[in-house]
Amino acid sequence: MMFDINAILWLTFLSLVVFYWLHASRTKEVALKVAEKHCEEMQVQFLDQSVYLKRIWFKRNDLGHLSLWREFYFEFTVSGDDRYFGRVTLLGKKITAVQLDPHRFH
Repeated sequence: MMFDINAILWLTFLSLVVFYWLHASRTKEVALKVAEKHCEEMQVQFLDQSVYLKRIWFKRNDLGHLSLWREFYFEFTVSGDDRYFGRVTLLGKKITAVQLDPHRFH
């Protein structure tokens, strides 16, 4: 059975899309767990039980290798009245920062 070049290119493209989707799903799960844990440690309430990808870019890691840099956002509250944003930043598979926006303590 012979494949033409278009079939090979489409299969390669489809394989890359599936690989990226699986990798992105795992990365999002990691960001979700990190956000939940950080909110618990900071004694704030994690809202909506979700994170969402806000930014993605290519950056070099500590070894100089090109990696995907991702920033996931989530929402939290202190008293239930106001909603604030937090961020989980990953470079490749490494968590580089977890930040909460300035918020009021009640």
